[in-house]
Amino acid sequence: MSVIDKALAAITPPESDEARAEATRKARELATPGDWLSAALDHHDQIRSAFEEARSAADPAGRLAASKRLALVLNGHALAEELVLYPALAKEGDKGRAGIAYSEQTTAKMQMAELERIDPAKEAWLDKLEHIRGAILHHIWEEENSWFPRIKAEYEDQAFLDRRFREEFDRYDRAPQPRLSD
Repeated sequence: MSVIDKALAAITPPESDEARAEATRKARELATPGDWLSAALDHHDQIRSAFEEARSAADPAGRLAASKRLALVLNGHALAEELVLYPALAKEGDKGRAGIAYSEQTTAKMQMAELERIDPAKEAWLDKLEHIRGAILHHIWEEENSWFPRIKAEYEDQAFLDRRFREEFDRYDRAPQPRLSD
């Protein structure tokens, strides 16, 4: 983590684990089985689990394999959000938050690209992973705490979001992926 990142973390500490769990719980209450929101929340659970797997990997090969699995779910999920949910957020009059969301997603992708260039045997790899994890967990909290509830409450065509979110994630999820040993 850079000096700037450490300074920002000290000035603006992240929300607590309890606040994150509460946001997830409330968002789950708004979701219905099979809708876009339940799918997005399931992806968030997969992302959190993938981070834990990468953090607890016993060796560099395990770290690398876990980070590749993390990247798969992160990228598919991000693309579905960027193509379906963030435009819905903007359509509901929140172009500022939609812009922040796009920016945070782009930053996460750039950080994941940097992680690929770090030797997974080094402490710097874990430091970078933790930096990415903190940023993504905050992003997830923003979505679950306010952005997604707003879309769920205000967007007129929920069936469109259900269909399009699944289409975009499935398009990525079903595409041929590189072998994890590459």
